Amino acid sequence: MHIVVTGATGALGAGLVDVLLARGAELHLPIVEAELPRHLAWRENPKVHAAPKVSLDDEAHVSAFYEALPGLWASIHLVGGFAMTPIASTSLADFEKQWRLNTVTCFLACREAVKKIRKTGGGGRIVNVAARPVLQPTGGMLSYVASKAGVAAITQSLAAEVLGENILVNAVLPSVIDTPANRTAMPNADHASWPKPAQIAETIAFLSSAENALTTGTLVPVYGRA
Repeated sequence: MHIVVTGATGALGAGLVDVLLARGAELHLPIVEAELPRHLAWRENPKVHAAPKVSLDDEAHVSAFYEALPGLWASIHLVGGFAMTPIASTSLADFEKQWRLNTVTCFLACREAVKKIRKTGGGGRIVNVAARPVLQPTGGMLSYVASKAGVAAITQSLAAEVLGENILVNAVLPSVIDTPANRTAMPNADHASWPKPAQIAETIAFLSSAENALTTGTLVPVYGRA
């Protein structure tokens, strides 16, 4: 079963790769780096195929990556970025950067995934990553929230469009994920309440699997007690 994971070198992505490999998937990872970082335990796994120097906001790069795949069952889109500034301090360039990092990357990956899944035949799954503030708006991060709201809208609109083709499309909505970087940024927070990458990975793995035969067009909260 061939599955794409974007953003696989991040904390959530690395954990998701572990879960999907344990389920027998063959993974295709478009990465911006020249090679997989050496700290990743699965970097030498024969079922992991990294495509280096792929800019996921570049239409030509994304199209070429998906076109070269041998087949496709699922495409999971984790790549993105975060910025937090009040509106008076947010430039148009800041806003557009968040839009490209979060919304444009999601759109291009979804579009090319649908094309490849159709060619492969038999249906498939797409999972995106939005964010909790899409449902519970938070001040001071307008450009981020708007870009993730775009991800949510893409998810639900695409789910309706491809429903008859057995392509199920969902998004997970994390809160603050328990990663070393977030702990460093917020040392006094209640880290125990934050969702762990492995926990979120299990939800994504289910949504992208054939076991999920019913759920589509859904924005799934994955923030637990946070």
